[in-house]
Amino acid sequence: MDGLQVETNADVRGDVQERYAAGANAVEAALCCPVDYNPQYLKIIPAEVLERDYGCGDPSRYVREGEIVLDLGSGGGKICFIASQIVGPKGKVIGVDMTDDMLELSRSNAPVIAETLGYANVEFKRGHIEDLRTDLDLLNDWLAKNPVTDAAGMEAMEAEILRLGQEMTMIADNSVDVIVSNCVLNLVSDSKKKQLFAEMFRVLKIGGRVAVSDIVSDEDSPEDLKNDARLWSGCISGALREDHFCTALEEAGFHGISVDKFEAEPWQIVDGIEYRSATYLAYKGKHGPCYEKNQAVIYKGPFRQIQDDDGHIFLRGERSAVCEKTYKLLQKEPYGEDMFYFIDPAVEVTEQIDWPAGDCGVRRREPQETKLGKLKVTTDPSQRESCC
Repeated sequence: MDGLQVETNADVRGDVQERYAAGANAVEAALCCPVDYNPQYLKIIPAEVLERDYGCGDPSRYVREGEIVLDLGSGGGKICFIASQIVGPKGKVIGVDMTDDMLELSRSNAPVIAETLGYANVEFKRGHIEDLRTDLDLLNDWLAKNPVTDAAGMEAMEAEILRLGQEMTMIADNSVDVIVSNCVLNLVSDSKKKQLFAEMFRVLKIGGRVAVSDIVSDEDSPEDLKNDARLWSGCISGALREDHFCTALEEAGFHGISVDKFEAEPWQIVDGIEYRSATYLAYKGKHGPCYEKNQAVIYKGPFRQIQDDDGHIFLRGERSAVCEKTYKLLQKEPYGEDMFYFIDPAVEVTEQIDWPAGDCGVRRREPQETKLGKLKVTTDPSQRESCC
């Protein structure tokens, strides 16, 4: 993947687990960025959870009522417990974490939150966020009965991991409305980051979205920093470069990608490289067949032209011919009526006419195309109920 390390890095899980296990038992200020959360959602969360919040943003503010939320690297559960209040009893929140001590903290406090709210809509799963198929609790149960002592045992374990991922998938395909994460994606080794973004895309529903707060760098981190276990577990040397984060989302298949928050002041500076908090939004749903329905959009401006993730170029003020899929996509967030005017055909096209093969561009839509089938008439302005 362009912008990501493709070589196999040393496994960083052990260092990360050790650092965050300690952080679950005693507050470590070095893992925190100052974050302002909505205080109304903090009132019912136990102090031990609030004190052990190691984040750099507040992705919970992108969550909505009734949604299914997945928190990658849920830690002590703070974002999950905030989200549980926002989604309400009709929604659901799933936290995934790999650290035993953090899971103990979050799981032990879940019943406390549920009793206060009057409903239980949060569950915490043990897993690696770059492998959302494998439930590590189920794997641990299997290993307790089938300890690995030789190569044959290793092969049996690998077969069981494959079976669990296929038959008892921890997070199913197309099952989540929104993915949130708070300063965790950078902790995944570079060699597994591509898999991480692919897993995020897999589990999201069509029309779902990502809201991720993370640490990013303004320059590439050199190998001596990447090999520093303390800097990696401290959310520094594993951080993606700020533009490469967008690239990773795009290559995974997301569209509508935006940097919604970008801290002016860096959180830390190491060897002149600035590491700061940023929040990225992205959406799933641009894939599908393209049909010609005589629809058009007009880009409002203010730029002379813009280009979307599929290579469509929209000129300001021009009627642009788009396929039905793109027409519907542009009416949804993050686009919509603030960016485009939408022109329906005068006579609905019910046939499934394929969009010209290989034509990924946008051409001018002649007005007669959208008015196809409509009688040519001349209106009388005096008959209008209102004018100027």
